[in-house]
Amino acid sequence: MNRVRSIPHTGAKPTRLDSGVHTRTSKPKARRTVRVLLADDHPVVRWGLSCYLAPQRHLEVIGEAGNGLEAVRKARELCPDVILMDISMPELNGLAATEILHRERPEIKVLLISMYPYSGQMPRILRSGARGVLLKDSQPAEMVAAIRKVAAGQTCFSPAAARQALQDLTNKRGCGTSPKVLSEREEQVLVGIAEGFSNKDIARHLNISARTIETHRGHIMRKLKIHSIAGLTRFAIAEGLVEIHQPIE
Repeated sequence: MNRVRSIPHTGAKPTRLDSGVHTRTSKPKARRTVRVLLADDHPVVRWGLSCYLAPQRHLEVIGEAGNGLEAVRKARELCPDVILMDISMPELNGLAATEILHRERPEIKVLLISMYPYSGQMPRILRSGARGVLLKDSQPAEMVAAIRKVAAGQTCFSPAAARQALQDLTNKRGCGTSPKVLSEREEQVLVGIAEGFSNKDIARHLNISARTIETHRGHIMRKLKIHSIAGLTRFAIAEGLVEIHQPIE
């Protein structure tokens, strides 16, 4: 009869048979750098934001724009992850620029910033496709946190903006939204008129003829039934197309 030979005990832990399944230690995913475009018509504001954002980990400022038209153009060229967009800018304001980009490049996330409260503009802000709104007096760390949240697909509205949105929703509950009367081009022309530009200036900015601007002006006045520059300016302010912080005579 064969005897089973005992294996001498060496003190080592028994070795488990290989089951064929190899467990690898999972490594944390590398954090992707968020590419940011700064759009503000004040160079010192862009400089300040750029200086603060530059040393932040996983944030990179890839470009700057001084007006809404330039912001749209650079967004098309550079494809940033997030645009820090001033609401009030010449040639094309931040809201109009946001609406254009939301239609063309919905993957680009826009975080709106403003020096002033948002009263009267919140409905349009919420429709524009913007992912958040902050006042310019926010702490720099708040701005950075907001950029990160927006880049991650979240929304970020300051407490004041959230309260205004809730108030507007409460006031307008049950009221239908008025249909959009003007075309996108007519809105751009209206913005130019309200900001005091001549037909020639507006034509140059929009790269169309002054005669075409005059035609658009006539269409705008007929559609809105407004026949004065002051009236058009008041309408543009009421609709949040422009911000003018002094009374209109």
